[in-house]
Amino acid sequence: MLFTSYEFLGFLLLLFPLYYLCPARHQWKLLLAGSILFYFSAGPSCLLYMLGVTAAVYLAAVRIGDLAREQEELLKAGGAETDREARRACKAAYRKRQKRVLLAALLLSLGILAAAKYVNFLIGNINSLVRAFGGQRQLGFWDLALPMGISFYTFQAIGYLIDVYRGVVPPERNFFKFALFVSFFPQLVQGPISRFRALSQGLYAGHRFDAAVFSRGLQRMLWGFFKKLVLADRMLVAVNAIVRDSGRYTGAYVLAGMLFYALELYADFTGGIDITIGVSEALGIRVRENFLRPYFSKSIKEYWRRWHISMGAWFTDYVFYPVSVSRPMLRLSRFARSHLGQALGRRLPVYLSSFAVWLATGVWHGASWNFVAWGLANWAVLMASQELEPLYRRFHRRFAVRERSWFKGFQVVRTVLLMSALRLFDCYRDVPATFRMFGSLLTARNWAVLLDGSLLNLGLSPLDFGILAAGLALLLAVSLIQRRGSVRDRIAAWPYPLRALLWFGLFLVVLFMGFYGIGYDKSQFIYNQF
Repeated sequence: MLFTSYEFLGFLLLLFPLYYLCPARHQWKLLLAGSILFYFSAGPSCLLYMLGVTAAVYLAAVRIGDLAREQEELLKAGGAETDREARRACKAAYRKRQKRVLLAALLLSLGILAAAKYVNFLIGNINSLVRAFGGQRQLGFWDLALPMGISFYTFQAIGYLIDVYRGVVPPERNFFKFALFVSFFPQLVQGPISRFRALSQGLYAGHRFDAAVFSRGLQRMLWGFFKKLVLADRMLVAVNAIVRDSGRYTGAYVLAGMLFYALELYADFTGGIDITIGVSEALGIRVRENFLRPYFSKSIKEYWRRWHISMGAWFTDYVFYPVSVSRPMLRLSRFARSHLGQALGRRLPVYLSSFAVWLATGVWHGASWNFVAWGLANWAVLMASQELEPLYRRFHRRFAVRERSWFKGFQVVRTVLLMSALRLFDCYRDVPATFRMFGSLLTARNWAVLLDGSLLNLGLSPLDFGILAAGLALLLAVSLIQRRGSVRDRIAAWPYPLRALLWFGLFLVVLFMGFYGIGYDKSQFIYNQF
């Protein structure tokens, strides 16, 4: 049941009135039933994966909470006279038991994810190695469907479990309420990856119908449909034409393709997030923002603070910090300080922890070497930028250009081009092909095709390019206005007839200018695959 399908719109038309007619104390139960129905439409077998993760994490969290309570009661029973060493030993013993439960649940949850997403990738690489060494025996691939959004709900559940282990949140003892947290349907498709403490507050509370809040949710949804149907799906045609015929479309076409893909990905992903936030807002539930105008970033580091914010925060909190302060890393840091110098000793934990984060980020995006290469390329650029920081500081001390508008514009363009170039790994899905296409940018001499009308052979008409230009201009204008406050808040202050005309006009644009085509087949959101 894709967000852009008639089935989804029918689902919402049924859910919204039922939700607000339902007694407030039972609304969360209706949401759980709706979420199960939504996920069931993707395939009954997919529910088994989700049920396995949900049950494993729920039981582990409850057990960790029980152990924490046992420890507290034991220490209270001992009284203040219990010596410090005994209390410390008691805490250490219980912490060890909690860690065992945590690790068992993590292994099971990640094992389910690995079985669904990565086993065939591993088998394929093993078979390639066997063939490379002259072997004939080949392992058979597993016939498993990849459940929709499995990486998102697995990471969300794992984040909750680690928070329970750390004492950040208490365990949710109602299994069905926890199941709703894992399966909440608007964010199943492509996130964001929510935290239990933030999402649960609105998820389990009753909500009375508020016309203004409901209207704002519908407005956000409409904006998301505009991005997806009018812009992203239209640009997808040109991107596919360039990528699928890499022998013909080289050089300048690669530049055009990588810029088209950068815009397509942004419109597709942020459009989906807009729909997610809009549906949630219409239900009275607040979901965190996942983007903050990333294409205005002046560095790749800033870009990753603005793009897919929930994923970056998840990897920082649950991978980077635990790895950087782990005992092996601290021992390695001490060794490096004494044998390789203080400077390298201080930086080595950061480099290796970042390496772990970006390797995991690449693998999270997909079970193929192009995503691994993409993740490590991001790591290399970030680390190089960090090493060059002293040079940047000296440059800015010598030349006072940091606050100049033209220099800020240069930084933004540089960042967009750099990130678009790295995304070529995503476009071509093949590491050698990506390097060949990037190399053709430097060797092919066909730059005239950008201006002589050759781009019209990519499946888009002059009208399509006109719609794209107008739509991207609108995106840019909204982003610029958004820097000074909410656009919807500004529109809400307009007279009602003017507001109604604006939103009805946008609805007509989506209806008549959405890229449906002959024999329209709704296009899956890019991040559904993750």
